[in-house]
Amino acid sequence: MYNLNEFESREALDVQLADKVASALSDAIAQNGSASIAVSGGSTPKGFFKALSEKDLAWDKIHVTLADERWVPMTDDASNTKLVHENLLVGKAAKAKFFHLKQGETLSAETLSDLNLAAKATLLPFDVLILGMGEDGHTASLFPCSQEIHEGLAKTTGPLLKVQPTTAPHLRISFSFAYLAQSKNTILHICGDNKKTVLDKALSNQDVLEMPIRAFLFDDNIDTQIYWAK
Repeated sequence: MYNLNEFESREALDVQLADKVASALSDAIAQNGSASIAVSGGSTPKGFFKALSEKDLAWDKIHVTLADERWVPMTDDASNTKLVHENLLVGKAAKAKFFHLKQGETLSAETLSDLNLAAKATLLPFDVLILGMGEDGHTASLFPCSQEIHEGLAKTTGPLLKVQPTTAPHLRISFSFAYLAQSKNTILHICGDNKKTVLDKALSNQDVLEMPIRAFLFDDNIDTQIYWAK
């Protein structure tokens, strides 16, 4: 299910979210000797990334990855990997280990198989998951328009899948709902009136194929904390 946390400013949200995530990562390291976090791209998390990167954590024991990635070179402005390296993996957080989703030139079945094995060995289940949400209700690269949406939302699929959206550019690689759902801390980070309108629509019924974010909002086994600021 979900809980809505509203903030008066994006700056206040960034500070509180960074505090919450740092605490969760610190607890995971204390319990298991390491921690993992999956983040999302876009402009919304930049302030949060900066606040988190300044936290005094055992960053060398933390694995960072993305909930999804566009299959583009890291030098491309559309690359979320580039975004994370420039905004999160800096300062104190530069010591963190980054798990690349975009590896090689071709997103082949062999590449997916290798990535799935590596993700299971080093990342999963996530200690922290930071989700975003598109205007169409997609999250990660679980697009309602894609042919892969049934696979992406299935509870029996593997960790990672190839996604080709029809309403957005670029081939994608995305973690599946089945494995994202296992995160010990799940947070939906959104800002602005437009995203609040999309959220209100998402909360109006439970058709996950229409708006995949609903899979995280209405699952009885997931405590999705929504962080929203105007």
